[in-house]
Amino acid sequence: MTAPPTVVVAMSGGVDSSVAAALLKEQGYNVIGMMLRLWSEPGKESENACCTLDAMHLARFVADQLGIPFHTLDAGQAFYERVVRETFINGYTQGMTPNPCLACNRHIRFGLLLEKALSLGADYLATGHYVRLRRAPNGRIQMLRGVDAGKDQSYVLHVLTQEQLRHALFPIGEYPKPEVRALARRFDLPVANRPDSQDLCFLSGGDYRDFLRRNAPHLGAPGPILNRRGERLGTHTGLVDYTIGQRKGLGIAWSEPLYVLRKDPQRNALIVGTRRELGANFLWAASVNWICPPPENPIRAQVKIRYKARDAWGTVTPLPEGRVHVRFDEPLRDITPGQAAVFYDGGICLGGGIIQHSASSH
Repeated sequence: MTAPPTVVVAMSGGVDSSVAAALLKEQGYNVIGMMLRLWSEPGKESENACCTLDAMHLARFVADQLGIPFHTLDAGQAFYERVVRETFINGYTQGMTPNPCLACNRHIRFGLLLEKALSLGADYLATGHYVRLRRAPNGRIQMLRGVDAGKDQSYVLHVLTQEQLRHALFPIGEYPKPEVRALARRFDLPVANRPDSQDLCFLSGGDYRDFLRRNAPHLGAPGPILNRRGERLGTHTGLVDYTIGQRKGLGIAWSEPLYVLRKDPQRNALIVGTRRELGANFLWAASVNWICPPPENPIRAQVKIRYKARDAWGTVTPLPEGRVHVRFDEPLRDITPGQAAVFYDGGICLGGGIIQHSASSH
């Protein structure tokens, strides 16, 4: 008799990963629970959005209830280096607005944790993400949006390679969130009503601006507010306080509303302009990962420029060195360097890259 496949489930003490473990156990897999111990800001460990002692106790309790082994993996130093310092702090230093979840999924969950799972003899790593996988006729693994459009997480998983996807399982991607909570109640899990975490896990329950001021004080230095002609209109309170497209809080009296167009870290300047100057038709992205076979010619695709953004139709043109150019059918107001541009063919995630800059046709 063939032994069942072994799967390591990344457990967090939340409802999604707990239900993922319960479903896999019910389906006959040999399940091992494992929780990542990530970096916490010194002195604020108990305030983190994950990896608290309470979360660890819950995850261990769920594992015991399911009758599966439970381990922890200390990824604190690697998480700090790759996610907090290289991606988050350095990204803001360069005038970008990074999404650290992308780096965490690429390097920590499906890097360190997957390597650990395979070293234990596991066949798969499973998480509680809302996406689905499907094998295409050409043998490649396709990533599909989760059934629950409001919870779909393909945007933050577009960074995964074919090799990683061949060892990945996403058991709850077929379910809407209310059904996941119903499953938690059916399995009698103590996390059935635990609220979802909304913040970045290392922010210690605070605002990201406060975190950056503590860990990168230069980002809070005041500087000039300029228009595109270089004329000084005012003084900003620190580039960290502003986002692309922001209107309120600029403190400038002007004949018409002004919006944040971009940040200039070299001059520590905030560049603002009118609504007419805000929209952009083009973006350039780098570090592109293609889940589908990389296109040789321009393709039409739906593009998401941030996690909660609506799809926008555009033409995606591959460029050398893992870059792309995107021309949108209609201008978008909030294209933000550091965020990801992720490409879709309907429900299929094709891949994506990190936005470097944008431009308008006017």
